[in-house]
Amino acid sequence: MTVSEPTHSPATGLYGAARIKAMTAVCLAVLLAQIDYAIANIALPDIGADLHSSASDTVWVVNAYQLASLSSLLPLAAAGAWIGYARMCMMGIALFIVSSVGCALAPSLPVLTIARAIQGFGAASMLGVVSALIRFIYPVEELGKGVAVNTLIVGVGMALGPTVAGMILAVAHWPWLFWINLPIGALTFVLAATSLPITPRQKEMPDPIGAVLCIVAVTALGLGGNSVAHSDGAMLACAMLVIGVAAMGSLIRKEAGSLQPILPVDLLRGLGFRIAFVVGIISYIGSNLFMISMPFTLHDHYGWSATSTGLLMTPWAFGLIVSASVTRRIADKIPAGILSSIGLICAMIGFLALRFLPASPTAFDVAWRIGVAGFGFGVFQVPNNRAMLLTAAAGREGGASGMVQVSRQSGQTFGGIGTALILRLVPISGSLVCLDGAAFCAGLAALLSASRMVSRRK
Repeated sequence: MTVSEPTHSPATGLYGAARIKAMTAVCLAVLLAQIDYAIANIALPDIGADLHSSASDTVWVVNAYQLASLSSLLPLAAAGAWIGYARMCMMGIALFIVSSVGCALAPSLPVLTIARAIQGFGAASMLGVVSALIRFIYPVEELGKGVAVNTLIVGVGMALGPTVAGMILAVAHWPWLFWINLPIGALTFVLAATSLPITPRQKEMPDPIGAVLCIVAVTALGLGGNSVAHSDGAMLACAMLVIGVAAMGSLIRKEAGSLQPILPVDLLRGLGFRIAFVVGIISYIGSNLFMISMPFTLHDHYGWSATSTGLLMTPWAFGLIVSASVTRRIADKIPAGILSSIGLICAMIGFLALRFLPASPTAFDVAWRIGVAGFGFGVFQVPNNRAMLLTAAAGREGGASGMVQVSRQSGQTFGGIGTALILRLVPISGSLVCLDGAAFCAGLAALLSASRMVSRRK
């Protein structure tokens, strides 16, 4: 793959076998990152016992991956615009494979945590440019189909993560959760090298100081929020939050007027992009308030076992998968202000139905409500992400792609912090309060999404 190869524009896209092969590479990259985010959760008890670490310390196997991925998304998306989105994706795949070896061979928890953080950087290298690649793989008039396929793969990854982990751990030790990435990663790398489109590249190198400030800001804010949620100490929480705010302020001032900023706040000046971005954050806060608290609701309030609870959460992923097949046909025809709002209202209805479950619910009572919420959430995602990609100016695909992922991961992070805080402050009924919060977030996001239709008429 050389820079002299012909480039593609977002207007033309790929067709036929070329599109199928390129999207297969993209989907496998997303699947790698998505499954590995969830797959380690199931093995935490085994990892803690094997590496002689406490449960609270072992959680950093998950936190390190998430925090590294979130903090590096925007710098790596900006770097992708400079070196090429396909190249950045391939670098991410290679880093993911190497770090997987490090995870599998880790002799201690600190080494495993560092390897997982590096793996998070690899995931961010892939996820930060996925949406930009999809914009070049599909023509504008069919972009909704590509976004829907991506949503489908995310749903499949969510569904497969716990299942794959359970199957592997039934016959092998936890390091095999990471060894399995090698053959899949190798196949993904080969497909990416031979099929991803060569895209126009920015001439200027991203500002390295800006990249460092971005990573410091997001990491410090994440650690500070986590400290507040878990009551780890007021001094530590305040210090982290102050550092995060100061670094973020410095980054914004430093990049004022930059044509290719690390933190693309200029994209937020566009009303359509700004609404879609905020709608995404609020919606993902609601989804994580539900996803993290619902197992506690099923276990503590209704007495379901851990195994049953895991199975009862499956309809959420199934709803996402079904919704993707529906929205891929209509996302390019119905405005995001209408379609996303309908999906969010559907999700809100599902959350409220779960909030008011009967005193002794059957499995069906729980499953159909979670399925409705998952279906609605899937309907919201495709048109909203499509709107973010299309409202960004030409040449800003990398920034828009990074912001799509930031809206998702920052919302999930805030939702996780909010859930931990609520469960700490309201230990008895906190899980039900989280469902109230999930329904409120979905309703608020639906109203904000619908406001796009008002702006269209002006």
